[in-house]
Amino acid sequence: MSEVRVDPLTGLKTIVAGGRADRPGGWPIAGADAPPIDAEADPFAPGHEDRTPPEVAADRPDGSAPDGPGWRVRVVPNLYPALAPDTEDPAPSHAPELFSTAPARGAHEVIVNAPDAVTSLADLSVEQVGHAMAMWRARMRAHAGAAYLHLLVNERAEGGASLPHTHAQLYALDFVPAQVARERERFAAYAVQTMGSNLLENLVAEEVRLRERLIAIDDEMVLLSPYAARLPFAMLLAPRRPTARFEDDGLAGGFGAALLHGALQRLRGVLGFLPPLNIWVRTAPAGADHFCWRIDVVPRLTHLAGLELGTGVGLNIVAPETAAQRLRDASTA
Repeated sequence: MSEVRVDPLTGLKTIVAGGRADRPGGWPIAGADAPPIDAEADPFAPGHEDRTPPEVAADRPDGSAPDGPGWRVRVVPNLYPALAPDTEDPAPSHAPELFSTAPARGAHEVIVNAPDAVTSLADLSVEQVGHAMAMWRARMRAHAGAAYLHLLVNERAEGGASLPHTHAQLYALDFVPAQVARERERFAAYAVQTMGSNLLENLVAEEVRLRERLIAIDDEMVLLSPYAARLPFAMLLAPRRPTARFEDDGLAGGFGAALLHGALQRLRGVLGFLPPLNIWVRTAPAGADHFCWRIDVVPRLTHLAGLELGTGVGLNIVAPETAAQRLRDASTA
């Protein structure tokens, strides 16, 4: 039986239709692990630092010199940036009420998550994922004046990665995207309705109580299959105690590194391979008095087609409760 669900955080609707998983062509995306990286062609490999722009930050535990080997996380400007601090003003529109334009100002950085020539965070150690996430937070703090900070990881070409070596990207935007603004409004409205409660905190508490979509939990974080997940086996990682901004959270346990790493291992265990995927950090935008950060993990197992693109309605062919059960039972080794 199909049903329409509304995401409590975003307000977006998803049709959950488990019966469609059995239709011909229901799983069209890649069904095998990514091929090995060509070490010689890899611009993010140690010793190839001259193939990137000069680094703006790095985690170098041995104090090695910039733009050479010895790093465990390295940050460089994007070679083909979507945003730049000195972008010129575009030509005025002849009909600004119809054709609005503004300079694409901001920053666009690449964070090389580790020197290891692997395609996924799943193939690093938990400690390495923790080092990478610490740098994500540091670079977000470095751009604290932005209206919104979007930290993302794209894995494999089908997930939007132009280079296979595991890396994150940080967009420092001078505007708040409409979707993020809508979430900010939902957090604010919920706080008014509940005399100051936090939307995600209460959602997490209820999911832990129900246990239907709970995948894993530790002292600081929870891993959930979202109630209105828009794609099969999507996961949400959230702190148990609300903090507005990921970059400001003082979590002692590696910022959720263990649960994030475990989530990817569970996914590989369920599917038999690690699919293309997208990961992003949702942190508080400018003007948010009530918010809580989270990390979304979205495997790219099905295509977005005419329904999703034309209406904004998701179509999920695996019920979140089914996904949660299978992911709970999967190994994290």
